[in-house]
Amino acid sequence: MGPVILRPPLAELQQKANWLALLLLAIGLHVFEAALPSLGPWFKPGLANLVTLLALLWLGPRAAVLLSIGRVVIGSFFIGTLFTPTFVISMAGGLAAAAVMIAAWRFIPGISLIGVSLLGAIAHMVAQFVTVETLFIQQSVLYFALPPLLLLSTTTGWLNGALAGYIAARLEFPDE
Repeated sequence: MGPVILRPPLAELQQKANWLALLLLAIGLHVFEAALPSLGPWFKPGLANLVTLLALLWLGPRAAVLLSIGRVVIGSFFIGTLFTPTFVISMAGGLAAAAVMIAAWRFIPGISLIGVSLLGAIAHMVAQFVTVETLFIQQSVLYFALPPLLLLSTTTGWLNGALAGYIAARLEFPDE
């Protein structure tokens, strides 16, 4: 008789499959957003962050962070910006948004998905500006562009949070 091969529990495999499905969706949205016309430097609607928010809600903080990293790395590969300044800016924004959304989700009791998404959108935009100013364009005048882009970010953050709430209320995420 040969060695016994232990198979992971079905629930664990389903969690991994669900995370992978969310990752593929986030990558698709990342690539889609790259093809959209830009409303300003480093500004995108943040649809891929909506998937990070859903991963946080359904799978937890670790899955949300890994999804954010995976989405930026693989999405950047597909759009041809891997390891370019655009990649660094996108990674900084994605990680900052994930960290702030996790902190808000854990430490602000009763916060809605809209509130979490708004904070994530603001963190994303601010992190991008700080990264650009620190690593690429050492000009503080750059921050004059921040307020109008923050206004756009809060708008899309609100919309993404509302959309995440709509999806979460109507889509039962299998956990077993």
